[in-house]
Amino acid sequence: MTNVPTDEPSPDFLAELAETSLKLESATPEAILRWAVDRFGDKFTMATAFGPEGMTIIHMLAQISPKTPIFNLDTGYQFPETLELRERVLQRYGIAVEMKQPATSVEEYERINGGPVYSHDPNRCCGDRKLAVLKEAAKGMLAWASAIRRDQSPDRSVAPIVGWDKKFHLVKVSPLANWTKKQVWKMITDLDIPYNPLHDKGYMSIGCWPCTRAISLGEDERAGRWSGSAKTECGLHSQG
Repeated sequence: MTNVPTDEPSPDFLAELAETSLKLESATPEAILRWAVDRFGDKFTMATAFGPEGMTIIHMLAQISPKTPIFNLDTGYQFPETLELRERVLQRYGIAVEMKQPATSVEEYERINGGPVYSHDPNRCCGDRKLAVLKEAAKGMLAWASAIRRDQSPDRSVAPIVGWDKKFHLVKVSPLANWTKKQVWKMITDLDIPYNPLHDKGYMSIGCWPCTRAISLGEDERAGRWSGSAKTECGLHSQG
């Protein structure tokens, strides 16, 4: 594969990514991660919100490449239970997940904006406190791992195993794209992988506390995110 572009990728590079993605379509998540580690070395990173999918990838990386840098986009609005998972990851795997934070604290951000931005413009809040932070955190990196599954949402249904992330100018690797929720939780149960206790209280998809609720029986697993609005993604994984 040619060198990873730092700006816009060439048609040849995009074709190579598509070919690689096709070859990895039936590969295991572990094999996909090994390919990424071999290909990008210490320029391969992972962003995690400590969801069940992310926890399985952390478990795999602990076996395959424990020095792969992993970070969390700490918006300042995360649940305490989510933040506590960082310590459990450190204790279990010896991996210190770096907390990447916006330039302003929640208090300062809300003071500047006359109150909580999430209450009237959640897209901007996500942009300021997640997307902008990832762009900064990704500087110097060539590729990043995401924990999305194709069956989670329409945006994610078309995600390749390996593709060019034009939003962040990185190669995006999605080792769990073909997995189901059942497969994820089977691995968690079988291997006793740490997970957020809020999942046991009906929180199937966990983001920032102001924009997350528990779901009812029969609801889609992401129905608790930005409930009551048309918003379905923070923007990290939107295809548009």
